[in-house]
Amino acid sequence: MTTQVTRPEWYRAIARYQKPDLRKAIWQLVSTFVPYFGLWALMVWLLRSGTSYWLVLPLIVLAAGFLVRIFIFFHDSCHGSFFASRRANRILGYVSGILAFTPYEYWRRSHAGHHATAGDLDRRGGGDVWTMTVEEYRAAVWWKRVAYRTMRNPVVLFVLGPFFVFIVGQRFSQRGMPRRERNSVIVTNLALLAIAVAASLTIGLRTYLIIQLPVMLIAGSIGLWLFYVQHQFEGVYWKRNERWDPVEAALEGSSYYRLPKVLQWFSGNIGLHHIHHLRARIPNYNLQRCYDEMVPLHVRPLTLRTSLKSMWLNLYDEERGKLVGFRALRRQPEPSPLP
Repeated sequence: MTTQVTRPEWYRAIARYQKPDLRKAIWQLVSTFVPYFGLWALMVWLLRSGTSYWLVLPLIVLAAGFLVRIFIFFHDSCHGSFFASRRANRILGYVSGILAFTPYEYWRRSHAGHHATAGDLDRRGGGDVWTMTVEEYRAAVWWKRVAYRTMRNPVVLFVLGPFFVFIVGQRFSQRGMPRRERNSVIVTNLALLAIAVAASLTIGLRTYLIIQLPVMLIAGSIGLWLFYVQHQFEGVYWKRNERWDPVEAALEGSSYYRLPKVLQWFSGNIGLHHIHHLRARIPNYNLQRCYDEMVPLHVRPLTLRTSLKSMWLNLYDEERGKLVGFRALRRQPEPSPLP
């Protein structure tokens, strides 16, 4: 059980940024969905007109960027923050979730668990990236070490990972999953099947797949990287449950990923992740204004260059209070077995 949390005086002031803005929300939908589907129409026309796939590839990358932004709308709807209406959020969640191959109810519950436990060493495993401590890794059997090293390999995590997470993993419900979440998996799968059937009868299944799969996998790679770097960076906050503080976990355990403006737009301001974890009900279109007006939220940012180091931070060293790479194990002696 966690100790009682004392929140700073400025914490209440952030609540005013939680109010949804229908005008901003509608504009975000129009400025994202219209070009996304427009790109789809253009790519289909180009391919069916005999245009080289290599010339279409830049449009695929651009469409993937728009799909990342659509996923942010899905993410906001899961928090009930994009619209004031609960029903509108649910509709947007299902529609954008289908486009992103992600069941709404299933992901919403999993992500809520992530927010409740981020930075808590005793409650890892709820919708986060598998992270072991140095001591846990040393004590693990050989096959678990191999599995962990394999999973943390950047190629596996960011190239193969999107296929297994979005294309395969989210097609199945889990044992013990509540009925509503199981139904969301079924509804999403049926919708994806209907889209594939409709595509095969109109533009052709091959055309659909050579557009949809790379768009989904590129967007998935970007999404996994954003999720990863938001909680796996130098100086990140991790504490045992009895010392875990949700405000500190938000400000120090979630990054401010300062991206160039165009990338910040495509990623829906999710780089301001420390604010999002502090107040998850703030819609993405209010995060920048919140940051600009609230000085206590001006934490040290990650940049594109400094964030690359995160790929090689694989284990949490409790003694040193920091993430370290596998190379750090070579400089530390193995613990002696008990007599």
